Amino acid sequence: MLEITALSIQLGEFSFSDLNLDVKEGEYCIILGPTGAGKTILLETIAGIHYPKSGRICLNGKDITNTPPESRGIGMVYQDYMLFPHMTVGENIDFGLKEQGVAKPEREAAVKKIAATFGISHLLDRHPQTLSGGEQQRTAIARSLLLRPSVLLLDEPLSALDTITRERLRNELKAIHTETGMTILHITHHFEDIYALADRVIVMREGKIIQEGTPDTILRHPISHFIANFTGMDNIFTGYAEMTSSGVAEIRIGTTIIRAVTELTGQVHAGIRPEDMIISSEPFTSSAQNSFSGVVTQIIDVGAYSKIIVDTGLLLTAILTHQSIQRLGITVGTSIWVTFKATSVHVFRE
Repeated sequence: MLEITALSIQLGEFSFSDLNLDVKEGEYCIILGPTGAGKTILLETIAGIHYPKSGRICLNGKDITNTPPESRGIGMVYQDYMLFPHMTVGENIDFGLKEQGVAKPEREAAVKKIAATFGISHLLDRHPQTLSGGEQQRTAIARSLLLRPSVLLLDEPLSALDTITRERLRNELKAIHTETGMTILHITHHFEDIYALADRVIVMREGKIIQEGTPDTILRHPISHFIANFTGMDNIFTGYAEMTSSGVAEIRIGTTIIRAVTELTGQVHAGIRPEDMIISSEPFTSSAQNSFSGVVTQIIDVGAYSKIIVDTGLLLTAILTHQSIQRLGITVGTSIWVTFKATSVHVFRE
């Protein structure tokens, strides 16, 4: 549906060149990357805010590379809402339809319907500066969706919101996507968005797309140390892998041996996601081929759960709910066991 071919752009000191991306109709794509990767510039170029030096942007088979923004059929929502402060919520939502010359009765009916969808019907006569962040973001998304864009571009729309509001809006985005089948490109730094929303994840760095795939592919099978670290793999080690007669590789990391299912040998990186670690107070009986005793050196509260740092000879990071920590009686200095499967170890070279 959206096809970007050999796109190049220069904006001050930032540039990207020969960027290629295809987005299928109805796909929800999450875009990840560090600050300065070019994520927002990519969306703004798709929207027509910037014009590329070379390359093509095609939407539904039509070249829109040089088409004015208002004629592209693309909606964009920013983190900071960008509502008109002198207009009411209703007028903000209505703005695009009014500019298109849609009759007032039809506009009013459409505004009421979408306001009800987002739970902001009672706010239609208020001004943006009197609203909470979540209410402003609902208004911004409603305004964009009312124009029925072919593609909706979301630039960190949930980042400035509190946890409860972010979860509520995330659920609303999911429901809207399911109901409308709209094509969405969404920049985020929240990994909960990936699990809850994404059909496909695109990772950018320094103006390049360095990996793309399903959420599981990106989070569990990163192709490089950078992506593994950026996506929160936490446990990343460098060691030497040798194949055993059983077909499972043994990776020597200092004095520790980790077993992994891989065909790579020699110098490698091994990564294990913290959620794949099983924590127990006694040796854990299972088919998992990696089990180590250690001492808890640190407990880091990260909201709904905590990160547990365990010194087993390697410093391993696991995550547990607060209830699990209490149930196991874990404190700094507690001796525990850490267990994980050989299939949970992702092995890569870059």
